[in-house]
Amino acid sequence: MTDPHASDADRADDELEPRTVVVPPALAGRRFDQVLAELLPEFSRSRLSEWIKSGDALLDGRQVRPRDPVAGGETIVLDVVLEDQTHDEPEDIPLEVLYEDADVLVIDKPAGMVVHPGAGNRTGTLVNGLLFRDPSLSTLPRAGIVHRLDKDTSGVMVIARTVQAHAALVEQLSARAVHRQYLAIVVGALVSGGTADAPIDRHPRDRLRMAVREGGREAVTHYRLRERFRAHTALECRLETGRTHQIRVHMQHLRNPIIGDPLYGGALKLPKAATPELAAALRGLRRQALHAETLEFVHPSTGEPVRATAPIPEDMRTLLRVLREDTRAFADDGRR
Repeated sequence: MTDPHASDADRADDELEPRTVVVPPALAGRRFDQVLAELLPEFSRSRLSEWIKSGDALLDGRQVRPRDPVAGGETIVLDVVLEDQTHDEPEDIPLEVLYEDADVLVIDKPAGMVVHPGAGNRTGTLVNGLLFRDPSLSTLPRAGIVHRLDKDTSGVMVIARTVQAHAALVEQLSARAVHRQYLAIVVGALVSGGTADAPIDRHPRDRLRMAVREGGREAVTHYRLRERFRAHTALECRLETGRTHQIRVHMQHLRNPIIGDPLYGGALKLPKAATPELAAALRGLRRQALHAETLEFVHPSTGEPVRATAPIPEDMRTLLRVLREDTRAFADDGRR
């Protein structure tokens, strides 16, 4: 692992080492672009097709067309310089790095930070900060980001730093081989954990929201009790799928919305005889009480497991403390 605070501004990963592969006899007769996509799956088909047309991908030293068939046994040489895929501006934004090496970067995203630049958020995003830390990320789709967190969800994210790492991480996510565990503090005193298996799609009327809808995309969230309070519960949630707002939508669907959720939480309801501290903490929380706590994946180069954990942020630690104190005070008064 390299020094997590080191700058990588002078890395030159935009220039790839020439790649040489031999066409297996089993692929004889297939189109050159199809063969190249199968032999070099870390690159997109559209990008490979462009390189064939530009002469950066040669078959036995010859420039051929994407549709030309291969005979088997030929040598393919790919010699390219990657072009920028991201054109956002780098910004010197401090990033909390949990793990770093030549292939991946794992960070602890704070609540309030937008991941991708967009309308009204061209600066101050995670992408802007990543491009400052490692300019070579501009050659990767979405600056190497392979999954996202909502603006007001904090916690751990992994970023690919090479084309090969990007392809490997995307494949792991698609195969549901990445372990993603969240801490959610929800309304209601649950008595057990369970699984929310309910499809999610866009809300039929509000385009900013998602909703459980028949015919939507499969969405599965496993949850278990971590700590139970008199009117709230701290849950460990594990994603089996990764739909937009998945945990937030599923908790609302179960009638146990996440505390402070502006889209799915509904109006604030204070529990009976809440302590002043709890009332202040609930009113003062400026985001959903959701934190991406642990991420586990297989390292794209070494094949070894990588586990990263982001500490619970101060606002959620404060909320947990006052919930415990409120529960104890309620019990001490003999009202339970």
